[in-house]
Amino acid sequence: MTVESTAARKTTRRSSGTKRTASASASAKKATASQSAEPELVQLLTPEGERVQHPEYDIDLSSEELRGLYRDMVLSRRFDAEATALQRQGELGLWASLLGQEAAQIGSGRALRDDDYVFPTYREHGVAWVRGVDPTNLLGMFRGVNHGGWDPNSNNFHLYTIVLGSQTLHATGYAMGVAKDGADSAVIAYFGDGASSQGDVNESFVFSAVYNAPVVFFCQNNQWAISEPIEKQTRVPLYQRARGFGFPGVRVDGNDVLACLAVTRSALERARRGEGPTLIEAYTYRMAAHTTSDDPTRYRRDAERAEWEAKDPIQRLKTYLENEGHADAAFFEELETESEALGKHVREVVRAMPVPEHMAIFDNVYADGHALVDEERAQFAAYQASFEGGEAE
Repeated sequence: MTVESTAARKTTRRSSGTKRTASASASAKKATASQSAEPELVQLLTPEGERVQHPEYDIDLSSEELRGLYRDMVLSRRFDAEATALQRQGELGLWASLLGQEAAQIGSGRALRDDDYVFPTYREHGVAWVRGVDPTNLLGMFRGVNHGGWDPNSNNFHLYTIVLGSQTLHATGYAMGVAKDGADSAVIAYFGDGASSQGDVNESFVFSAVYNAPVVFFCQNNQWAISEPIEKQTRVPLYQRARGFGFPGVRVDGNDVLACLAVTRSALERARRGEGPTLIEAYTYRMAAHTTSDDPTRYRRDAERAEWEAKDPIQRLKTYLENEGHADAAFFEELETESEALGKHVREVVRAMPVPEHMAIFDNVYADGHALVDEERAQFAAYQASFEGGEAE
């Protein structure tokens, strides 16, 4: 598109200028209408809890499996709420809540096989849950008592990645290795809408496409990159970006656990067949703050949150379970008891975590020591010694 300068427009005759302006106005209206029209979501369960069909993605689950998905979401939310409370009480330094994104994480996580490998960001507490990672291990890093808390290879679940987008390159490289080894496992990388603007993510798209890597890119579009809304981040829906790199993209209702399960399972199977990467955009919403250091009331409206609360992923599945007779009152009561027990367990474990030795921060920095680290160690030791026999000011 060529944009005329102000000076050029002033020299144009009025009649032709009027015609051109009308044409431009019509084009602008058409473009605006096109951009404002949201593309269709893959959806199997409506916000009202009604089961619907999709021509390409569908899934048939037993009552037990449906109850399992509901249990996963409820317990993930309970754990997340407890972690948030612990941070507010001064027990954690920081916490990134998953509130509202349970369906995206549980659905995609349950689509994985044991031999698949996960590369998360720092908010995938629900995925960690379904991969069997002890939830209390997630809290050690946020309490500042360890550097991760779990062995990534024990559950094929990598350590949390704070640097935005870098895990997508790790995932791509790992997936390329999987392909060279001749294995039929797949890799999944999680990231948010904000991270999709990072160079690392786009570079991972290039490499995964060129090398036909068996990787699924799972973008949780929760509408906000901290305080930056999605409309200020991209001119097109995120899933459409995949087309420019030569692989398919699909947008799924991120608050629909059944759709997230079906779409992710399909993408993983495609990767295992040697057909390359897929980008999944899970269209969801971050109900809480970006982290506990953020105040979302400063940049988003209460009405927006209320609108998304009506699409709550847990409530819609509960409605479906009740209406279709997949769960009874006893199930929900037992789950409530289990949920409270989990919260109590998390509190007790976090508060009992041992405080690491202060000088340990200097260990394992360099294999053979380093003059600057030795100097810093001595300074810190002297500082700690200054408190002995008296109270720190």
